[in-house]
Amino acid sequence: MARDVTLGLRSNWRQFFLLVVVTAFVGGMVGLERTILPQIAEEKFNLQVNTAILSFIVIFGISKAITNYFTGAMANKIGRRNLLILGWLIALPIPFILIYASNWTFVVFANLLLGINQGLTWSSAVVMKIDLVGQNNRGLAMGLNEAAGYISVGIVAFLTGWIASNYGLIPYPFYLGIILSVLGLSFSLFFIKDTKHHVLKESVDSSKLLLRNIFWETTWTDKNLGSISQAGLVNNLNDGMVWGIFPILLASLDFDLEQIGIIVSVYPAVWGMGQLVTGKLADILPKREMMFWGMLIQGISLLFMLFSTEFYQFILLSSVLGVGTALVYPTFLVGIAVYTNPVQRAESIGVFRLWRDLGYAIGAILTGVIADAFGISYSIFFIAFLTVVSSMIIRFRMDPG
Repeated sequence: MARDVTLGLRSNWRQFFLLVVVTAFVGGMVGLERTILPQIAEEKFNLQVNTAILSFIVIFGISKAITNYFTGAMANKIGRRNLLILGWLIALPIPFILIYASNWTFVVFANLLLGINQGLTWSSAVVMKIDLVGQNNRGLAMGLNEAAGYISVGIVAFLTGWIASNYGLIPYPFYLGIILSVLGLSFSLFFIKDTKHHVLKESVDSSKLLLRNIFWETTWTDKNLGSISQAGLVNNLNDGMVWGIFPILLASLDFDLEQIGIIVSVYPAVWGMGQLVTGKLADILPKREMMFWGMLIQGISLLFMLFSTEFYQFILLSSVLGVGTALVYPTFLVGIAVYTNPVQRAESIGVFRLWRDLGYAIGAILTGVIADAFGISYSIFFIAFLTVVSSMIIRFRMDPG
């Protein structure tokens, strides 16, 4: 069967396009909470302590990270499509739990399910797209994938802020989640096909040596894979801070909910749209340079937020932060694919995504603790500093290619 399979974006564009649409639904599920959940925590549940409010990001990050790992490990055994369908089944109750939550524990539980949903669906979709395109146009494939997901995050984050400001925090914003989860499950059941034969086809022609220990080499001991993994962790560490602390910072500066929704949505929207360009650049330009500059730009933009007070300043800095993230996000996945054999690719990507998405939890805990102890400004400075350090690790540890 593998002999009859043709690799490449042009040959598999229908399945690729359907997977891009599914990824947009996946991103939309995260966008549901991006603007309004910190406000719900304060207004409905009377939570004032930053570490308590950010508990939903901690549980989301941990559950998604662990699910990423097992999705990669099980992809060849269970099948990518089956894992994708399972992820959407887990998504179905999430909006209902958020609508009817009587205490914060239900919100945390919903985010446990959301993390599992994201780990299963996004990881499966990423691996399937890489399987389809083969060695060429991996960057373009990842750019399209991540663009669809994060443009959707931005759009839904804006829509929930607008709906909440006009109709209330609950229940109307979460009706979008019901629509997204039903559409995601329907597409996965009726239109998506597995890509296991594409992997077999590519593995026959690959000369890449097998890793002896996929987990540890992807985590750190391989200088290229390890550098990518630490940068992925730090990238999502600062994203977790932006997700949880940023709306609180903006509210403290007397921005209203609609303004917060606009500012918060600009970052993932630029991040998403930027990957339409940076994804293809990852096929052409040195990957080390793209990751170095992307992480450095993120760190600098976060530092400048400490000195900002005006609406237009935050719009500009959110855009710059989005550009920096767009430079690194598809390049991470292309780099993992380049430095691993096709038969180990899914598992190596799973390990990378384990560490990358643990960044959500670590970022939420660090920023929450620092913000409670010293203030929000100190937490932003610390995360910005770590992001700059991460860029230097990439610069001086990775191979130049």
